[in-house]
Amino acid sequence: MAYVLQVDFKLEGPFGDEMADAFHDLAKSINEEEGFLWKIWTESPETNQAGGIYTFETKETAESYLEMHTKRLAGFGVTDVNAKIFAINSKLTAVTNGPIK
Repeated sequence: MAYVLQVDFKLEGPFGDEMADAFHDLAKSINEEEGFLWKIWTESPETNQAGGIYTFETKETAESYLEMHTKRLAGFGVTDVNAKIFAINSKLTAVTNGPIK
């Protein structure tokens, strides 16, 4: 069973193409995390929020990544992190074209 990690936090920017340029190397490094499957990057310049929807192979790898990521964000001065982990219902997700096998 795969798991979703949903994360959001306040961010003053950058957003859009500037965010893509600034976080390109970080994005590539996420691919190396244990149990990582994929991520959708989220942003809202109107509310100064950013985050992502991640999928991991196991709940344990999602929890481990969240612990590491929360510490990394704190190093950037981001301390108010909202995060939730959910199990994925793969049968229903397949019906709605979700990229989970």
